[in-house]
Amino acid sequence: MTTRIRIGIVGYGNLGRGVETAIGLNPDMELVGVFTRRDPETVETVGQSTRAYPMSDLDRDRDDIDVLILCGGSRSDLPEQSPAQAARYSIVDSYDNHARIPEHFAAVDAAAQQGGTTAVISTGWDPGLFSLNRVFGEAILAQGSTYTFWGRGLSQGHSDAVRRVAGVAAGVQYTLPSEAAIDRVRAGENPDLSTRERHTRECFVVLEDGADADTVRAEIVGMPDYFEPYDTTVHFISAEELARDHQGMPHGGFVIRSGTTSAGTKQVVEYSLALESNPEFTASVLVAYARAAVRMNRAGDVGAKTVYDVAPGLLSPLSPEELRAGYL
Repeated sequence: MTTRIRIGIVGYGNLGRGVETAIGLNPDMELVGVFTRRDPETVETVGQSTRAYPMSDLDRDRDDIDVLILCGGSRSDLPEQSPAQAARYSIVDSYDNHARIPEHFAAVDAAAQQGGTTAVISTGWDPGLFSLNRVFGEAILAQGSTYTFWGRGLSQGHSDAVRRVAGVAAGVQYTLPSEAAIDRVRAGENPDLSTRERHTRECFVVLEDGADADTVRAEIVGMPDYFEPYDTTVHFISAEELARDHQGMPHGGFVIRSGTTSAGTKQVVEYSLALESNPEFTASVLVAYARAAVRMNRAGDVGAKTVYDVAPGLLSPLSPEELRAGYL
């Protein structure tokens, strides 16, 4: 019988809970425990048998862990945690600050090379699966344009920006792709689309007592970077409506490559996601890449990796023989 992959979870928010659930769906894996900066006694895990440990427990080079899945945030957690843990353990993270991925890769690679570990960074669906499909499309259709649309999805960062506006008691924001823009791309028009033409934003806001709705709306709609470049609609609702209708974390989107293979011959390649739970789906991607990280490390392939460096077959629990017989 093949030895099961032993996984530790670092950080335990929505993503960490999703990882715990995903591990339970994969028979070739087992969860060693959750490692947290909080008091382990206060951490309520999905499974009653899941153990929580202090983060400092990882400092003693535990030999019962094959790979760590890091579930912290990209702003301040992962830039520190990924290199630190890659020096001792194979890791997977979901670092998603696109502009700084090269810098993050270099820091993690230095630690992983020295430690003889394998560190797969920036996994998830964007960066991650969408990144792969952008490269597939451009490699196959050399002449054309690539389009990425996000949504309909709840944006945590933009929702936080809404809640920081004076007069807002609570609120959420959704990113919506433009159906008209998507239709033009699918038709092979290869349009040159502005930011405003690609996406719209929709906010659902609970006002504080005495707040003026028009003032709050103007503050949100005019917010630089977050909302000003987009057509933004603001709905004012009750706290009860917000709790009833907006507690889920849906997301998704499309990657479309539209091009030509000869004069007048249009080709369109499309990959799409429709997610009821962004963190649970992202967690499932992380778990698949954790399997690949362990396999690569056992084969002596160390250092930092991205999704571009991982063969698809390494994500599957099936053997190469099974994949060739059943999936080609």
